[in-house]
Order: sequence, then C-alpha cells, then structure tokens
Amino acid sequence: MGQVTYVRHDRVGTIVMDRGPANSIDISFVRDFDAAIEAAERDTDCFVVIVRSNLSEFFSGGGDVNKFRENAPQQNTEMIAFLHETLSKLTQSEKIYIAEIDGHALGGGYEIALACDLRFASTGKYRIGLPEVKLGLFPAAGGTQRLASLIGPARALEFMITGTTVTAEAALQLGLITRLFAEAELTEQTLAYAKQIASAATQAISKIKRSIYDGFCSHLSIGFAVERRHIATLFASEDVTARLTTFIERRRPSSADQ
Repeated sequence: MGQVTYVRHDRVGTIVMDRGPANSIDISFVRDFDAAIEAAERDTDCFVVIVRSNLSEFFSGGGDVNKFRENAPQQNTEMIAFLHETLSKLTQSEKIYIAEIDGHALGGGYEIALACDLRFASTGKYRIGLPEVKLGLFPAAGGTQRLASLIGPARALEFMITGTTVTAEAALQLGLITRLFAEAELTEQTLAYAKQIASAATQAISKIKRSIYDGFCSHLSIGFAVERRHIATLFASEDVTARLTTFIERRRPSSADQ
C-alpha cells in the first residue's frame, strides 16, 4: 500500500495520507499523492473528495527537511515543480475537494489544504501555518499565490514573512480554514457535508467552481512559475543549507553558518 491512497464510498471519495510520523513531503510522497488524485479523477461515480490524514497528530508537517538537505538543489526544485503540477489538478478538477484537518498542517502540508476547495478543521492543540521562512525558504508549492487569493496580499505577506503558526480557532478568524468543528464531530460533519454536495446539482456546482478558478484565479500558473524561479535560488544558497542543518541537528546556528 502506498503512502497516499484513494477509496470511495457511495459518491464521496477519500484521499488518505499515511506516511508516519508526520506525512512529510518528498518525491515519493508526491508521486503517491498524484496517483491518488488521478484515481479520484478517473472515478466517474465520485463527485466530492475528502483529503485527510491517517495519523493522529499531523495532517502534514510539510517538506521532508532531511531530504531537502540530502538532495541537490535541482532535485528539490524539480520536486516543487511536480508538486505544483499535482496540486493544480485539485484546482482544475470539476470535483469538490475538502481538506479535513485534524492535526498540524504546516508548510507544504497547509499548502495541500490550500489547494483544496474547502478546509474543514477540528478544535485541538495543533498548529496551522507556513513557517518556511525560518529555514530561509518560503511557501513555494503554491502557497504565496493561493494564500494571497484567499485572505488578500497584505495579510498573506505578513503571515508568511513572520512564519506565524496559529490554532484552528485563530485560523478560522483569519480565513485560513472554512469551517471549524469539535474534534469528535469533524469526520462525521465533513462526510455529511460531502454527501450533501454530492447529491445536489453536481453539474451546476462544477460550473460554479470552474467560473471562480478560470476567472479570479487564472493568474495562478504565472505565480507558480515565479515561485519555482525564486525557490531554485534559495535551494542553491549556503544560508538555506546551514539553516536546514541547524534544524535537523536542533542547535543554534554557529557564527560560520550565519
């Protein structure tokens, strides 16, 4: 079984992420995620897809920092390009994708949620955010573009340049998530919502989605190209190499690293 799988019950599909301990994103994870999306898109009996984690503490902790340090800069940039392509399939689909967040959604993990149409979350002691700047990086898997579209450029800029992470309650107030449920109710409520949408006028719903994304979000592909260009420069920098090493070794940067 892969790290990311697709299953369907009635007219609602589910993409399940299950790469312990944190659903960290590397090239193999992206391949499995891409395959799960393709399976959902081929399933003509599926109208709504829930994206969730099978882990107790994480939706996804984001990029695999160990792999980032081990890989050549070009490999990291190619992985980002593949992730752009994969997550864009959610936006381009006529199906509705709902992120079910019940644990930490950080960095690339929250970017997965951003690529979904809706983000439902539970109350809890986990964090949501885009803290990549603390590693000398930035949210390059569509995060700069999608978050700015979601909450506005100024608020998105402030959120990303500070590397802020917030609780689910704060995320709802900021517009980072769509709905918030009690922890025990999240799965039931998300499924009930998905079933309601799946049983509605699905052709009209798909046209509403397409009208929004083909109009308001038509600039995304240009923004993704800008992200790839800038992240390539950062992956090749000594500063990022030092910060990744520091993060992995859990130590303060030495004067030579700064």
